[in-house]
Amino acid sequence: MPSARPGPNLSRIATSLGVSVATVSNALSGKGRVSESLAEKIREHASELGYVPSQAGRALRTGRSGVLGLVLPDIANPLFPKLAQAIEFAATTAGYGVLIADSRGDVAAQTEAINRLIERGVEGMVIVPRRATRISAASCPVAVIDTASTPGNTVAADHWQGGRDIATHLAELGHKRILIIGNNPESNVQNDRAGGIRSGLTGDMQSTTLWIERLERDQGNGCSLGLAEKVREGYTAFAALSDLQALRALTELQRDGIVVPDMASVTGFDDLIWSPVITPALTTAAMDMRLIAEIAIESLVRTIQATGPREGVLVTAETDRVPMQLIVRQSSGPAAPAHLTYKTENS
Repeated sequence: MPSARPGPNLSRIATSLGVSVATVSNALSGKGRVSESLAEKIREHASELGYVPSQAGRALRTGRSGVLGLVLPDIANPLFPKLAQAIEFAATTAGYGVLIADSRGDVAAQTEAINRLIERGVEGMVIVPRRATRISAASCPVAVIDTASTPGNTVAADHWQGGRDIATHLAELGHKRILIIGNNPESNVQNDRAGGIRSGLTGDMQSTTLWIERLERDQGNGCSLGLAEKVREGYTAFAALSDLQALRALTELQRDGIVVPDMASVTGFDDLIWSPVITPALTTAAMDMRLIAEIAIESLVRTIQATGPREGVLVTAETDRVPMQLIVRQSSGPAAPAHLTYKTENS
């Protein structure tokens, strides 16, 4: 079988047009003294031949790789592939490629991922830090996506506002006792969401927070959250700090005979891909991934252009806060009357 024909190089283009390789190189890079008419002729001929500039060669000439790094805390979490897609699109629009690394929820792995990307010559880096860790400046510009309370943050969804909107929604439905469900008390994002919910409580509304990690530390992974008992105690709404915890709450409530939303409401955050299609469809607060990615990449590229790719600097103007959007679906409804709330006591 014949081998694939190699793409044209600068020498072939130069020979075809009867000019020097240097002239072709200058025309394609926009450098040197080449008349505009000749440069246009060279570019058109290169395009006709299918010429693709060598990224490695360009990096050697300019000291710039044209590549950005993206460090995610856990690629297995369905939230982060959505963010990676948005970052890749924004970077491509800005003329950059993206290398992705996964810290797997481990601080040491996060540091290793950062160093590995630097070794591969990325010009800058977007980092979604592992739970509540502070990112020290690497040897390239860094943009951080986390939450406004994270030191050195560049851009974030307004998690506090999202939580407040959830509380306002539940208040309008008449809920008085709300159980906030999170899985990690060290997460800045989850603490901001919980703080927003508490800030939105009005009148005689009350809330308690259940941290799943603390519960599982004593009772083991996958233990019951005891939500049916909470319903018997008078809780009518379960405000989970992510759609993943909301799904766990919804599953447990339905398993134990609690009808959602007739007997209890459930809300989440993030609007994951399955949130609209589960039964009942999940009420949630969604992040504008596209806008967050655009702001992060624009800020990062602006810093790269101002300081150069090898300067270690955090992109830290006042944090851009992108509003979250409350999406109301079937999992939240009016607070259950007392006779429904306590219906399961004798069942």
